[in-house]
Order: sequence, then structure tokens, then C-alpha cells
Amino acid sequence: MPEPLNRWVGQDESGGIQSPERPDTDAPPHWRIEAVAATERPRDLDLSPDGTRAVLVIDRDTSDLWILDLSTGVPRRLTTGREPAPFWEDTAPVWSPDGSLVAYADQGGIWVVPSAGGPPRRLASAGSPVWLDSTRLVVSVEHERSTTLAILSVDDPLPSTLVRGSGDCGEVTVSPDGRHVAFTFSPHDDRNRSEIRVVDVATTEVRALTGTAGVHDRGPVWSPDGSTIAFASERTGWYEVHVVGLDGTPAHQVTSDASDFAALQFLDLESLVATRTRAGVADLVTLRVGGDVALLAAGGTWANPRALPDGSVLATHEAHDQPPRVCIVASDGSVRPLLDPAPLSIAVAPHAHPEVVSYPSFDGTAVPGFLFRPTTASADAPVAAIVYPHGGPTSYYGDEWDGHAQYFVDKGYAWFAVNFRGSTGYGRTFERMNHGEWGVSDTKDCLSAHDYLSSLDWIDPRRVAIFGGSYGSYLALLSVTDDPLHRFAAAVCKYGDCDILTSWAQGDRDGRQDLERMMGHPSTARDEYRAGSPVHRLSGVEVPLLIAHGERDERVHPAQSEELVTVLRRLGKQFEYLTYPTEGHGLLRAGPQIHFYRRLERFLDWYLL
Repeated sequence: MPEPLNRWVGQDESGGIQSPERPDTDAPPHWRIEAVAATERPRDLDLSPDGTRAVLVIDRDTSDLWILDLSTGVPRRLTTGREPAPFWEDTAPVWSPDGSLVAYADQGGIWVVPSAGGPPRRLASAGSPVWLDSTRLVVSVEHERSTTLAILSVDDPLPSTLVRGSGDCGEVTVSPDGRHVAFTFSPHDDRNRSEIRVVDVATTEVRALTGTAGVHDRGPVWSPDGSTIAFASERTGWYEVHVVGLDGTPAHQVTSDASDFAALQFLDLESLVATRTRAGVADLVTLRVGGDVALLAAGGTWANPRALPDGSVLATHEAHDQPPRVCIVASDGSVRPLLDPAPLSIAVAPHAHPEVVSYPSFDGTAVPGFLFRPTTASADAPVAAIVYPHGGPTSYYGDEWDGHAQYFVDKGYAWFAVNFRGSTGYGRTFERMNHGEWGVSDTKDCLSAHDYLSSLDWIDPRRVAIFGGSYGSYLALLSVTDDPLHRFAAAVCKYGDCDILTSWAQGDRDGRQDLERMMGHPSTARDEYRAGSPVHRLSGVEVPLLIAHGERDERVHPAQSEELVTVLRRLGKQFEYLTYPTEGHGLLRAGPQIHFYRRLERFLDWYLL
């Protein structure tokens, strides 16, 4: 199939001979990149006050807001032209208590739009809106390298300070009577700590309800009577549910499931609905304040649960074999899809189901992963494989829909998504195993993934590539830089770091703080930053690289790929380098996405098949 027009591409440079199109390869039998790029993602629900409609974001070349009628399942577009936003860090739209307005964040500001339709109006520069009442919002504001909270009036949008401190205010929730605001607070002197605080709106007096050194508490939610706050805390090694009283009653643990709970919402005074994640699977559950947990709907990945007036739950859902959709889950656990916008070609395409595997790394640590096996694979016809480390690194590859993986598996590749040390969903100990040593032991986890694949008779160990985006890109580069055995035949680096010291200086504030949370400040960890920066050792690269970066990336600055290519060019290494002028951290528009994955296909076909 011919490549899409190159109007999306900025730079297209090669060191050495660019991989040509192979004349003997065909498109896979059931999947097309264009259909994957056209698959919409409904996400970030909020329920109208009367429980009859929801506002949500649908990613489809824009990240616009839509109103979904819950009786008919028909969505109506509320905004137009909102820039594509990465689902992993966009904030949800929120419905005003009187139902007349929807507030949302976009382009560095707070906007409101009439829920009945009309033009949006920008209020002020701020983020993360939450309604305090029908005329005022609590918003986040950047001030003196801290994230503070302010109150913003819809009629007079001049922010007034609510909370200020040496740290960052995060998730916000308003008490039922509107008198108090609970929020998470992360002090700058302990970036691995976040605690639940409450501020009195009238007096601006702040009290800390929780707080433990080196421990994160998150996701506060008020009980219907405003007397208690439920939240998730990792103090036991998992994000278990805890409850704390507004009157100073100490926090106590509610669940003991060895799982990560999130998206808590009270159903009544004694019960909540939540998601429960472990080992890449996110179930929908209900739980009693007394501690009993009941499965409501089993994974793949459930998110954004909202209790409906009839006792059912509205939520988003996806899985390896299910593109993102919106569902209503009855109290008996039956699931009714309400909005399932995947193209028919995707809906009818056969989906590969991965095997959940675990393999030993260099030090004996068990590393989990999801291994997709193509139908053509056998001992008599071993196949090429792609090792795929996820981004983050504080994230995971789970039971979620991955159309790009399905495309390459349908084409005949094995796809091995690894949850290297540092991944979430396996407990705090595993999650923090990469603290202080980015790019060292987690790189060895990726090398051990190749060793594991080499032990399988249906994999050809000479034809294995490694590909990732963001932190996964960084690990892909390290895996072909710091490997004396030169296991991988090729590497693909999509908007990743090559030098974490210069990246610390170039990137945005959130990325810089995340790096410091795990690696410390570079002034106190210079050797560790250098050890985790492959740019200093690129003479060790002996395989071709495909490098791609969005020119508008603020998280990992495009200067990272420029630095990488400059050194590769000087060393005479083989590479292909692409930039996309319209894209940030993530190739979100259909055009650039299609162009990149076409080039990726050509690159892998040439070097692996």
C-alpha cells in the first residue's frame, strides 16, 4: 500500500541506506493501520446532576467533549477543534451542580461551555477544574514552582488563592455542603510522599489528615454526609482503600486485597464502587466500608465509574480484544454497551489474545509480560518478534486495547510487552526497583526478555527488535547500546530520551519532577544520571535505529532526538530519523500516526523478515 502524503513530516533523514519497501510483503489479512488510527477512544466521564446524561472526551483526531444521552446512547458533540490530548494526562470535563455548564481545561486555561450547546468561553489561565458550587470553580495555578489552588468565579474570573505552600496540590474533591475541599499535597522535600489535606473554604485554614514519609496517599472522595474521606494509600505496599474522619479520627485500612484501588466513589454511606488493578488487569468492584470487596465486572480495564440513580454504574471499558467503549453495569454484574464507536473493520477483525508470562531477569527478579503469538508461528516456521517496553516508567502494559500490536501480530510478528521493574500494578517494592538507577537494571530486564524469547522454539532469536515510546524508547536505545552480546537486530525509538541530564533541563515541570522523584536532583546524583544516559556510549550500537519525535513535545524535548542523531551521525551509525511538526508527546493525529507506523512496518520488514 502506498505511503500517505509526507505533509505531516518535518525532517526525514538517514544515516546510511534507508530501508526500502520490500516488493514481496503484503498487508496483514485482517488489520489496517488506517482503521487503527480511526478507532475512537471515549474516556473521562462525568455524570450530569440528574443522572440522565454524561459528558466525556472522545479522541478522534481532536479531543473534543461530547454529551452522551444515557437513554439512547446517542452522543452529541459539545466542542469543536480541541487539540488532541494524550489520554494519560488530560483532565476530565466536569458538570456544574445546576447542570447548566461544563468546565474543562484546554490550552493552559479553564473553559466553560453551556451543556445545552453554545460557544465555549475561556475564563483564566489555570488547570484541573472542579466545581465548588454552580458559579465557582476550584482550579490549579502554577506559582513559584509550586502548584497551588485558587477559586475562580464564572462571572468574575480572577483567581483568588485558596491554598499555597512549598509543594504541589493535586487531586481535588469538594465536600457535599461545599464548605471544605480535600486535596492531595506533595511536599517538595519528599517527592515520594503525598498526603490528604483539607481546607476550609471560608477561612482558608488547612489541615493535614494523613501523611507518612516516602508514602503516597491519593484519590480522596467524600462520603455522602461529609463526615469521612475515603482514599487509596500505598502504606501497606499496595494502594489499598483507607478511610479518615474529618473530625480527626485516624485513618484506618478498609481493604486487604494486595491490589491497587482507584476511582473511588461512594454509593451510600457504607459502600463504594472502585477499580481494582493487579498485574495489568483492572476490575470493577464494589466494597463495604467494613472491608468486604465484591467483583462487579471483571477486567480488561475498567475506568471512570459513575453511580447512576437506579443503582447501576456507568464506566469506560477496554480489553485486548475490545476497543474502548462506554458501558452500563447493572448491580448483578451484567454489562450493556452504550457507546461502542470502533469501526466495523476493527469490530469484526480477529483479535490475538496474549499469554501472561513471567521470566527471570539477570538477578532472579521475575519480570511479567504479555506475549502475543501469531497464528503462523511454529517450531518449523519460527517468527520474528518485537519486544515492547511501555512508557512511564511508573505505568504498565495491561489488558487494554492495542490496535498497533494487533496489526503486527496479524502480519506475523510476535509481540512481547514487558512490565520491567518500575512498572505499577505489582506492588510498591517492584515499582520502586528502578529508583536511583534509571536505565540500568530495567535495561537488563529488556535484555532478559530477549533471552526468554530465545528459549521458545517458535521464535527466531536472530530476528528480534525492540521498540518503545517515551521511557520505552529510552530502554530500547539502552538495550542496543549497553549490550555486549548485541541481542537485538534493530531498535525503534519514538520520542524518547538519550541523555537524562540534558532532558531534565529541557523538559516540562511535571517530567522534571517525576525524574527527580525517582533519581534525585542531578546535583546529588551526577554519576547515576550519566550511567542512565546512553548518549555517552553510542559507539556500542551495531544495529540500525529508527528514531521519531514530535516537534512540539514538551515532556521529552525534541532536542533529545537531535542530540542522539548528532552523535550517531558523527560515529557513522545507521539510522532513520523522522520528525512530525504537528505532534507533541505522542503521535495523536491520524496522519502522523499512519505515516510513522507505515515507516515502522517498512523498517521491521526489511531488517527482520
